[in-house]
Amino acid sequence: MPDRGVGAGGGSGLGLTAGAGARCRNGAAGIAESECPLRLSHVPWLRMTDPEIEITAELVHALLKDQHPDLAGLPIREVPGGWGNQMWRLGDELAVRMPRTEGAPDGLRKECRWLPVLAPRLPLPIPTPVRIGEPSARFPGPWSVMTWVHGEPLDYTSISRGDHAADTLAGFLRALHVEAPAEAPASSDRGGHPKKCTGGFEKSLQAIAPGGLAADVRAVWNVWDDAVAAPDWEGPPVWLHGDLHPANVVVSDGTLSGVVDFDAMFAGDPAWDLAAAWVLLPAGADSRFFEAYARADEATVRRARGLAALKSLFLILMGQSGDRGLPGGKPTWGPAGRAALDRVLTSLVHWPSPA
Repeated sequence: MPDRGVGAGGGSGLGLTAGAGARCRNGAAGIAESECPLRLSHVPWLRMTDPEIEITAELVHALLKDQHPDLAGLPIREVPGGWGNQMWRLGDELAVRMPRTEGAPDGLRKECRWLPVLAPRLPLPIPTPVRIGEPSARFPGPWSVMTWVHGEPLDYTSISRGDHAADTLAGFLRALHVEAPAEAPASSDRGGHPKKCTGGFEKSLQAIAPGGLAADVRAVWNVWDDAVAAPDWEGPPVWLHGDLHPANVVVSDGTLSGVVDFDAMFAGDPAWDLAAAWVLLPAGADSRFFEAYARADEATVRRARGLAALKSLFLILMGQSGDRGLPGGKPTWGPAGRAALDRVLTSLVHWPSPA
């Protein structure tokens, strides 16, 4: 398979509109705390920068020649996908990340500030900044050169070594989920108790087209209600990736081999990342994952399962938009979301005792 791994991801977000399934990003303006889905007009991550600026290979080469001439001789090719950022492969080991929505530069700055701090202690490759591009007459915003993470995005392939992937993901999140410093970024729409997202959950469920959800709606609501009833996270805010879904991890040799797109990172309840046990891993791997992670009590697993249902609905809506040819839609995400929701509803995970 071709190597579709990415230097820093293109951004995907969790927020949704009720109608079109458009993508939103954390930190956006106009967020109602009681409703995770956001309206398109309120979200700077969805508003393009200057529409007259076309990001081309020629522009990327010119920017490199102006600011980082030692890299300008490397071959440049566009990477398909992405929304908040347009990605360009630079040689074999680097990628140029060009923000193309109003909110994307904030995520870029966040990555450049914190990924060098996090990367040394993480057991999987993640993109790290190599160079920073400054705003100029050619391009009005910052941009970056990141390391390229090799592998195939999970939304284009599958995991065949489920136990290995469960252990790998658990080890990665154990290393990531440490107490974050006071100056760590916060999120205005994620990171807290799922009950703050009940309005968004309901709108997302209602927005799925008739026939687009094979699962019993009452069963989906039961999972969410159980998450809402679970006690709050009582520990300190920990570092979170914040946006773990199939397009933001890469696979090699049938197992997870890298994690990308950290521009939504924030500090909060680990349940937001632990939802990946169902969103990323194949059926039956969730129990193995929580045994290996060994830090999640019953309440945390309940919150995580509800958040996995929410993220599954997001993927289904993005796939629905892609099937309709709507901007930002992702046709490959619909099947991934339906499979994830099936795993959520059939989960037999037992609550491990935290170590």
